Amino acid sequence: MTTSAIAKLFAQSGDDAYFGEPITQLEHALQCAQLAENAGADQDTIVAAFLHDIGHLLPPELAGGYMDGYGTVDHERLGADFLRERGFSEKVAQLIENHVNAKRYLVFKNPGYFARLSEASLKTLEFQGGPMTVGEATAFETNPYFKGILQLRAWDEQAKIPGLLTPDIAYYLSIVERNADRVD
Repeated sequence: MTTSAIAKLFAQSGDDAYFGEPITQLEHALQCAQLAENAGADQDTIVAAFLHDIGHLLPPELAGGYMDGYGTVDHERLGADFLRERGFSEKVAQLIENHVNAKRYLVFKNPGYFARLSEASLKTLEFQGGPMTVGEATAFETNPYFKGILQLRAWDEQAKIPGLLTPDIAYYLSIVERNADRVD
């Protein structure tokens, strides 16, 4: 059931533009998952990479608002909660729930990171709370998945290449299915 629900979300909205970028939601998800897989990431991390933006694909009635054409406000929390409710591991949920916090952290920690953000990422940063404060950054560094969250963020930023060949959705849905079977 979980995999079919995820497949349905991608069927309904996967061909939508990935906000402010020259690729679709599905292309972004596939590229991010491929980067995780190519890096030798574990199954939870590959699933999180594939589904990190699933909150953007959820029905509008679940959204708490929109970011002026740049997606759903709190998509990271909505997506993490959606997957928690379906029995995914806390690691999957934490990686997804914190990929926006990783952007906020990296902007706070590294001015060079801010300079590399795309126009769309800069726009969404305004809606996402801007750079972290010292206290927020210190607390964020204690997350047990801190390094994995930062790695997912790096893949998220890289996964925006028009026309890049990747495995298809069925391939990554099979990994999701294996992951869902493992946590049930």
